[in-house]
Amino acid sequence: MPIAVDIDVMLARRKMSVGELADRVGITPANLAVLKNGRAKAVRFSTLAALCEVLGCQPGDLLRWEAEDTATG
Repeated sequence: MPIAVDIDVMLARRKMSVGELADRVGITPANLAVLKNGRAKAVRFSTLAALCEVLGCQPGDLLRWEAEDTATG
């Protein structure tokens, strides 16, 4: 997946647990883990906004694009 999720980086910077973040954002820890581990197929803007509000960051601090390795060999 060319979109990398850096929620774990922001959690470490804020010294916050996954459980605390999930509680403050209003989603289940399981759903946050799916997003954090890059297994989510989509994210609602309302969830992204809540994550940014709680973590005090911008969407670009949580999501970044990485080029896929298309080399064949």
